[in-house]
Amino acid sequence: MQLESLAHGVIVLEQMPMEYGADRRRLRVSKLRGSAFRSGHHDYVIVRGGIHVFPRLVAAEHRTEAKSDPIASGIPGLDRLVGGGLDRATATLLMGPAGSGKSAIATQFACAAAARGEHAALFLFEERMGTLRTRARNLGMPLEEHLRSGRITIKQTDPAELAPDELTSLVRESVEKENTRVVVIDSLNGFYNALPQAHHLPLLMHELLAYLSECGVASLLTVAQSGLAGPMSTKIDVSYLSDTIVLLRYFEDAGRLRKAISVVKKRSGRHEDTIRELVLAPEGISVGKTLSAYRGVLSGVPDVVRHSSPGDGSHEHE
Repeated sequence: MQLESLAHGVIVLEQMPMEYGADRRRLRVSKLRGSAFRSGHHDYVIVRGGIHVFPRLVAAEHRTEAKSDPIASGIPGLDRLVGGGLDRATATLLMGPAGSGKSAIATQFACAAAARGEHAALFLFEERMGTLRTRARNLGMPLEEHLRSGRITIKQTDPAELAPDELTSLVRESVEKENTRVVVIDSLNGFYNALPQAHHLPLLMHELLAYLSECGVASLLTVAQSGLAGPMSTKIDVSYLSDTIVLLRYFEDAGRLRKAISVVKKRSGRHEDTIRELVLAPEGISVGKTLSAYRGVLSGVPDVVRHSSPGDGSHEHE
């Protein structure tokens, strides 16, 4: 303590052993006499060539007058469902069980942004890059074309090796150096597992999403919920941070497993309150007619109320 009182600056370095995965290193400036400094802990890594420090993100330092014009997915039925498209400078949460179409919808918005000449970045935590490319090709998405042109970049991350502030640094680099307009984080479950103290996830995501909104970036986050039918749950609750929530579900019908999609929240404007069928096919993604003939679709095992007929307000795949 006497030595610290004599020094003009004190930097504390820590190495945190994890139960699984690489050790985490972080530093904290506890004193810098006569100067302002970024307080708190900051992750850093030691790599070939030196030390990389990832300063903690503070969204308040990036205030701008970002526009929130709508961005389309290129699928008319999906865009109508979300009220004309997702608004720029907002965060969208795609929630549903595994395989329900969350990643496919997020990738579709990224491809649509690239088709407009914008840059999009996908940060993958679970899915392999090769699997994503194969799935996009099977759904008729021009992902390969946009990867070759550089309008879409994919960064595959390892939750066991990635430090939390390192992810925010990668996102910032993509936004500030590559002018990224659409950011996809797939999924928050992987990011949650990468945090040494998981209860800090809402605070970290608040800063990251606020930063992206200030920069006029549309962000899409996926969260996998446990279960295939019936009540769904997840350890991750960032719904209050999201401007738009898109809910996906499986439901049983005549011995087939079908998918349903609905929008339960959109802060920035109107949206449809209908529950529609979601179809993933080689021809692409389509949003079908309103499931008005069923009751309890979101429960997974619906009851047939009536058979749909022409003139009931429903329409075919769009």
